[in-house]
Amino acid sequence: MLQQILLEIEKAQGPLDLNNLARKLGIERSALEGMIQFWVRKGRLKDSELETELNCDTSDSTACGGSCPGPQNCSFVMTMPRTYSLASYDSE
Repeated sequence: MLQQILLEIEKAQGPLDLNNLARKLGIERSALEGMIQFWVRKGRLKDSELETELNCDTSDSTACGGSCPGPQNCSFVMTMPRTYSLASYDSE
């Protein structure tokens, strides 16, 4: 089943809805989310939510005048939908 999830994501021509994918595979959405997190931990999929957290540098608070609450509490930061994508491997 884990391999089938990767195949479905690879075959997709665009975004996949997790509810539709779970229905297609005949599993519960919560089980699908757990399997996707397995592939994220293994490095085969990237989680946009984790990427955003890693790329956000809250140490530079000059834009907020030294009182930056961080991206989680900033009223100027828009929350985007969580997405998953295949991890790219650099050929060496």
